[in-house]
Amino acid sequence: MIKRIFDFSAALILLIIAALPMMIIAFAIRLTSRGPSLHFSKRIGRNNIIFQMPKFRTMRLDAPDLPTHLMENAEKYMTPLGNILRKTSLDELPQLWSVLKGDMSLVGPRPALHNQDDLVALRTEKNIHTLVPGVTGWAQINGRDELSIPDKATLDEYYLKNQSFWLDVAILWRTVFKVAKKEGVAH
Repeated sequence: MIKRIFDFSAALILLIIAALPMMIIAFAIRLTSRGPSLHFSKRIGRNNIIFQMPKFRTMRLDAPDLPTHLMENAEKYMTPLGNILRKTSLDELPQLWSVLKGDMSLVGPRPALHNQDDLVALRTEKNIHTLVPGVTGWAQINGRDELSIPDKATLDEYYLKNQSFWLDVAILWRTVFKVAKKEGVAH
């Protein structure tokens, strides 16, 4: 219950602070590419229930529905602002809405895409699927896009077994530095 209160309060404060920058980003996306500013991605939530996770759109409308690392040439599908938004993690800001709704937490395993069957199977086997997915997590600060699927599941299992308020605070703190350094972002 404490985690949920913290998540809701922090997400609300962050959304208020980020409201103007988010409006500017949304406007810039609309100016530089066809389509909506937001993309709603089918993600696997707690207990393997699918939910719609919002992100600022970084890919063109004709991009295949695949994880970026599985695309043959992901760069050709990027919008003019896509790389900048991804490298700075600004594309993730709309997920604060998912935290308010309770679909996500600030800290937890990153929600798998609906078609990442290998990751979902490993997480289910290790009971990681019982956690609320997070905007950031232990795997995010220990490799992010550079990690293999088994390594992500192992790091997520570590979080499951060691979760605490102070571990969450440490993950949030380290996330700020990882994002500032643009570490671990492949696409």
